[in-house]
Amino acid sequence: MWQKFSFGDFLVVCHYLGVLVLFLAIALCVPLVTAAALGEWAAVSRYLFALGISLTVGSLLRLSVLNPRRLTTKQALAVTSLAWLVLALVGAVPLALSGHYGSYLDAVFEAMSAWTTTGASLVKDLDHMSTADNMWRFTMQCIGGQGVVVIALSLGLFGRAVDSSLYSSEGRSEHVIPNIMQTTRFIVRFSAAFIILGTVILVGICLALGMEPVRAFFNGLWLAVASFNTGGMTAMSTGILYYHCGLLEVVIMILIVMGSINFTLHSEVWRGRIEHFFRDIEIRTLAVWLTIITGTFVAALCASGVYDDLPTLLRRAVFTVVAAFSSTGFQTITTNQLTTVVSSGALLVLVFCMAVGGSSGSTTGGIKMMRVGILAKETIAYVKDLVAPSSARQAVTYYHIGKRRIDAGLVRANLAVLLLYGLAFLITTIVTLAYGYNASTSLFEAASMTFNIGMSAGIIQPGMPEVLKVLYIFDMWAGRLEFVTLIALLTSIVASFVPRKRVKHER
Repeated sequence: MWQKFSFGDFLVVCHYLGVLVLFLAIALCVPLVTAAALGEWAAVSRYLFALGISLTVGSLLRLSVLNPRRLTTKQALAVTSLAWLVLALVGAVPLALSGHYGSYLDAVFEAMSAWTTTGASLVKDLDHMSTADNMWRFTMQCIGGQGVVVIALSLGLFGRAVDSSLYSSEGRSEHVIPNIMQTTRFIVRFSAAFIILGTVILVGICLALGMEPVRAFFNGLWLAVASFNTGGMTAMSTGILYYHCGLLEVVIMILIVMGSINFTLHSEVWRGRIEHFFRDIEIRTLAVWLTIITGTFVAALCASGVYDDLPTLLRRAVFTVVAAFSSTGFQTITTNQLTTVVSSGALLVLVFCMAVGGSSGSTTGGIKMMRVGILAKETIAYVKDLVAPSSARQAVTYYHIGKRRIDAGLVRANLAVLLLYGLAFLITTIVTLAYGYNASTSLFEAASMTFNIGMSAGIIQPGMPEVLKVLYIFDMWAGRLEFVTLIALLTSIVASFVPRKRVKHER
């Protein structure tokens, strides 16, 4: 029987959404201070206005319940699911007022893309966007990459009225450290360390490329944030190609890979348990998958004749595969090349690469290596069982911080997520095709949106149909929650409006 929402549940959910909106007000201070420091006074007024809206809305929502009880699982699902939408709606306000977006819907698309670290953009004239507005785009990516709830828990914004249900509802089922608060703080501190280190290195590279110090600092910071959090947005319309620097691309790839690995494994390595890292099913699946997909993509690019020399081809191919599997979405192959020169076969390879994604419990999107590895082992075991005698059958196990058994419940859960992703991808492709786009481009764009990648073959632009904008916003939102959380919420909401059946008592 489906759990239903009561009015009391609704008020509790509103309270915690209010807490997150008030947290958004704190985050808005980052671009506000940036604008004031650089003398961007028009931006100052926009962010003061957005700050006022955030404080007002957050306070009203928080007053819905003054002393809420401990969150239940269904309430945690609702808070986590609705948080991304509410934050996107409020976070879009200063962007919509900047003059760089055709409509409020375009700004909501941008905000949702940033929060979910998808990286797709509908911005106009990006090269002349204010530093404050860019800072806000990357602030949203940074918070979204860590997880809105993770950041809030690490700061203690929810008090003591929460448990692991709120943490798990954001797609993180593992505790790096037994205590929830300590787990979230480890994630934030570890990420901050790598972002700071990456910023220092990238700022140095930007200075060597001839940028002035202030511009080099912001470019280095934004690239580090977007890389580790696998966000994929850039401050230049030409993206990573603007820098024309192989060393910069190598540093970015290292940050991307670090952000794509499960934080639990980072914790194990930090404690000196390196053997857990190399024996882990996700790392081994990742190594095999990247080897296969990179070789196939290089072969497809060779057949396309995009590049004349092998070193450039290998550099572009490896960077593109790393950006695609990690859901970062940086492009060193231009949109024009993707649509006119690169073969349909190469695009299809990227679609598969984008679909699988990185590790669970990381900053990446997609189906995740853990699920792929588990389903692959179960499939191999099933084939073996068909030809093996009953007495020779053994339990199927995998290694993830110790040996674990694959049972029917685990397989069923992984297949459910796979089915939901596949269904969303299919629907998105069909709707995109209905607007007259060709098959390969529609498949590519649908995969990019459904799996939170952000790469584009030319469809994602300010002039695309409004229906596609709304559909892609939903894809980014649902994909960030791996569909299950949002589907569970929507089902419970629908069930709440279905009247209970009266039971007839026999006399």
